[in-house]
Amino acid sequence: MTEMLDLRELALRIRLRAVRMVAPQGFGYLGQALSSAEQVAAVFGAARPGVDRIVCSPGHYIIGPFAAAAELGLADVSGYGQNGSVFEAIGTERSPVVDYTCGSLGQGLSAALGFALADRFRGSDARTFAMVSDGELEEGQVWEAALFAAHHRLDRLVVLLDANNSQVDGPVDSITTLEPIADKWSAFGWRVFELDGHDASALAAALAEASSGRGRPSVLVCRTSTRHGLDCLPADADGHFIKLPPSLAAAAVAELTGKLEALRA
Repeated sequence: MTEMLDLRELALRIRLRAVRMVAPQGFGYLGQALSSAEQVAAVFGAARPGVDRIVCSPGHYIIGPFAAAAELGLADVSGYGQNGSVFEAIGTERSPVVDYTCGSLGQGLSAALGFALADRFRGSDARTFAMVSDGELEEGQVWEAALFAAHHRLDRLVVLLDANNSQVDGPVDSITTLEPIADKWSAFGWRVFELDGHDASALAAALAEASSGRGRPSVLVCRTSTRHGLDCLPADADGHFIKLPPSLAAAAVAELTGKLEALRA
């Protein structure tokens, strides 16, 4: 939300905050924060407060935006995942920080194009950034929305697709073949940017180019890992829903704190 943000540092802080959010429960959606941290940082760095919109389609990915908001002083997420807190582990339509998120997968892109179309009718130059996961591409509603957005040339709509090959049932490619993902979006009429989703500079550049495009919506296919940035995770850690006992939580905090200190040195 400011050009002065160091996106690499913010991504590290998002990971560290996410560890601290998950640690009290001993388990949670940490892998989604690890895979999407740079994307979240880039979106929060690009979005204009009060103008642009942020949609987090998969509800369990909301940990990333919550962590970013906490690090930027926009929200107190100390109650994350606790009974009665608005900062729920799986986001709902009531969730703060973003303009829309939903518990059921596959619906966020439809909401995002609704925002983009409404802003066009209002004469607004607002951009809509929609975070989507690769597992969601198994939902037909995503492709219906993609067709609609391309048909209506919603060029103020940018999708960040977290292609981490992870879902609750196992690796995405073992459940449903999605590749070639980039070619599919291109065939549906979208501008496609395929990149390393952990390269903050590449993400910022792609977002800038996508936001300035005309005539077509854009999608950033971000190749990521649910283990990225946290070397202390055991080899058998389930990236979709990570167990984080106290000893591992302490090791994760120490590792990420050390990386932050090294980055700032």
